[in-house]
Amino acid sequence: MALLPQAMHGRLCAPPQATTVVVLIPGGTYNASYWDIGYTPEIRSFRLAANSAGIATLALDRLGTGSSSKPLSTLLNASAQAVAAHQVIQSIHARFAKVVVGGHSIGSAMAMIEAGRYHDVDGVLVTGMTHRMNLITVIPVLANMVPAPLDPALAPRGLDAGYLTTDQGTRYNAFHTPGPYDAGAIAYDESTKDVFAATEAVDSLTLTTVVTPASQQITAPVLLVVGNDPHFCGTLGSDCSSPEALRASEAPFFGGPLQTYILDGYGHAINYAPNAPAYFAVVTNWLKTLS
Repeated sequence: MALLPQAMHGRLCAPPQATTVVVLIPGGTYNASYWDIGYTPEIRSFRLAANSAGIATLALDRLGTGSSSKPLSTLLNASAQAVAAHQVIQSIHARFAKVVVGGHSIGSAMAMIEAGRYHDVDGVLVTGMTHRMNLITVIPVLANMVPAPLDPALAPRGLDAGYLTTDQGTRYNAFHTPGPYDAGAIAYDESTKDVFAATEAVDSLTLTTVVTPASQQITAPVLLVVGNDPHFCGTLGSDCSSPEALRASEAPFFGGPLQTYILDGYGHAINYAPNAPAYFAVVTNWLKTLS
């Protein structure tokens, strides 16, 4: 069954005279709010940091989330999301001299698929993901997911049971450990949580880690940023012991130039880190170097 025409919602924030825009794709169980966290936004809002540096942002709700269309979950996968993001990117090219695609977690997989397939961006920002997943930690997180119709906050959306979300009270262990526990941050994360389709996760993995990863087709510069992420670093994951070790571990998976940065002290959802401004500054400085 083909995916019928859908609408992808996004919020464009463009400072005056901005010539670069970053199209941002959130990860599973997140929506566009991940890029503009409302709890202590002066610390945790990527959107605010980028806009303050003169860079425009276009934060997307993946199909099935936020204010975007909500098709049957079985019709969604990483390729469909990448196609939708590509159409968004095409629509804003005339307005900006440089267009960069970025993502978090499975949103990074979708960004890499888009960039590797269409070659229509000037850079790729990959956060919260490497090409080696630590299944020892990932499987328990997935096992604790619940169908969206069974979640009291999400049930009114009328989503089918193929859409999954985190069970109540599990987000800190799933996405933030080993970072410090901040009750306000976790409450905000819980209040804005969203869904993902199980088929998105499968497709994200097969297209970015199996045989010839889509990322090997990327020719644009890539900046890869992770925290002390238990899901993608150590044991079965990539070597995140230093930025240099991470680059050596990840470079074979990319076709173009790769830079890496590690935000120490936090886990998977690095936008929530109290030291997130350090990574935001690395990103904005990198964006300004793109030719």
